[in-house]
Amino acid sequence: MAYVIAAPCVADYSCVEACPIDCIRPRPDDPDFNSTEQLYIDPTSCIECDACVTVCPVSAVHDAFHLPEVWRDYEAVNADYFQATR
Repeated sequence: MAYVIAAPCVADYSCVEACPIDCIRPRPDDPDFNSTEQLYIDPTSCIECDACVTVCPVSAVHDAFHLPEVWRDYEAVNADYFQATR
């Protein structure tokens, strides 16, 4: 089960730097960098290593199974971001 970035995301990029497989977007060199509201994890690439969880300063990263109910829709939001960019 992949990890999900939810609403409290402040896009400080510590998770981007910590991710060993580069599955968090957008990065500063991505075309949509300035127009996105938060960061997103690609559910098809995430290897559930926990690296992003431990560095997030606002606890915005959750495994999809334990995603708080208030942010349940962010599982689809993260997946949809990658569907739109493929």
